[in-house]
Amino acid sequence: MPGKPISTSQDAITDFTGQIFLRGEPGYEEARTDRIWHANRPDRFPEAVLLAKSEADLVNGVRLARQKGWSIAVRSGGHSFPVWSVRDSGLLIDLGGYKEMSYDAGSQIVTATSAIKGGDELNPYLKQFGRYFGAGGCPSVGLGGFLLQGGMGWNFRGWGYACEQVVAIDIVTADGELIRADENQNTDLFWAARGIGPGFCGLISRFHLKTRPITNGVAVSMQAYPVERYEDVLQWLWDKHPDISDKVYFNAVSAPPPIPLPDHDGGLVFMIWACAFCDTQEEAAEVLAPLKECPYRADAIMISDAQPTTLPEQLSLVDQLHPAGLFYKVDSAWVDGPQRDIIKAMRTLVMDRQPEDTGYTFLIFRLPRPDGAPDIAMDLGTDLCVGAYIIHEDEAVDKKLRDWLRGAMGELEPYTVGQNWGDSDQTFREVKCLTDETWTRYQKIRAARDPEGVFHAHLAGQGGFQNRNGWE
Repeated sequence: MPGKPISTSQDAITDFTGQIFLRGEPGYEEARTDRIWHANRPDRFPEAVLLAKSEADLVNGVRLARQKGWSIAVRSGGHSFPVWSVRDSGLLIDLGGYKEMSYDAGSQIVTATSAIKGGDELNPYLKQFGRYFGAGGCPSVGLGGFLLQGGMGWNFRGWGYACEQVVAIDIVTADGELIRADENQNTDLFWAARGIGPGFCGLISRFHLKTRPITNGVAVSMQAYPVERYEDVLQWLWDKHPDISDKVYFNAVSAPPPIPLPDHDGGLVFMIWACAFCDTQEEAAEVLAPLKECPYRADAIMISDAQPTTLPEQLSLVDQLHPAGLFYKVDSAWVDGPQRDIIKAMRTLVMDRQPEDTGYTFLIFRLPRPDGAPDIAMDLGTDLCVGAYIIHEDEAVDKKLRDWLRGAMGELEPYTVGQNWGDSDQTFREVKCLTDETWTRYQKIRAARDPEGVFHAHLAGQGGFQNRNGWE
């Protein structure tokens, strides 16, 4: 698209290689909601939308916002459920037209711009080099929002947060300057960008990421049980998971079965899904073997042990389970407390899903971060994250399903420490996403780096994001 000049109040002109739309102009509404992956369309309106095409557009966009007195929001992948990028007033900078990747064979570092999609674009590019990056579970998730929130990607349980693999970041600051942040320079921004979430006080142009060799021994084990057995099966799994290899990424899900199951007449099942990332299929079968010890296997509707697969096959399955263009409501909770009490408190989430909802309840297990892990902003979590995806087609039932989800998650509030950025909506329920220490530390960084509030703060309900559990 041709560049379009725009006059500031001082009659200065800023040229863009991309295109800018002012509110009320033809094309504005399409640009405002362009690349929002789901059907949720917020009733919020920026003053202008910049469809960036180059790094120079990012710098000029920030400088223009400063001249106009606008705050800036950024869209990278468009997957955010509350739509973090669409804010009232200010400038929305959409990065979807600015995509570049490069790989250095010597350092095994890949450089990618923020809107690059981890599964659909980055890893297919890395495959030619025999390398891989642990990106988001859904292949169309962009790197920017994913890494800013920490990044609970593939094999999160063993490899840790994806942002731990970030070695450097190129950032346009609130002053409109392009800088590099890493462990030796601009270390405050380097720390914050790895987990502070969608209120980061800068515009990330590029990530520099460590890669890992592609694993050839990928295998999946699954066990499906009558949903009524979830309490016993989950208790066993929760007790067992610390002893299972960190090469196994697994969770439990309450959902309609993804495939027809013999001797099952429909309705929900409680499934254990485990994926091993190993060098060989033999090793994968070995690390998955402890799941065969479940004492309730005789009650299972379906069992599949250590079936060879590939990551593209698993990504395709995730894609099918998360159709684009539908309505999504999500919520999550890092929980801590007596296991039996927590398991009973999730009964509504697991067993009483609403008939209009084709989503699922998930339980993701986490191992402690090892000694020597990098100092990152994302430091809140327990050994279990519980949450739900409400997926439906009818906007008329959206409020009903939102209210059901809020009530179901409310039953876990006595045990909730916080929640995961990626499975949150702070406009809907106020839940911590950071530790108190991290939040205090970041407020000082933001005050120093962006004292005029050039970049929008975290999106939240009335009163703004306070990093607190609203029921306490």
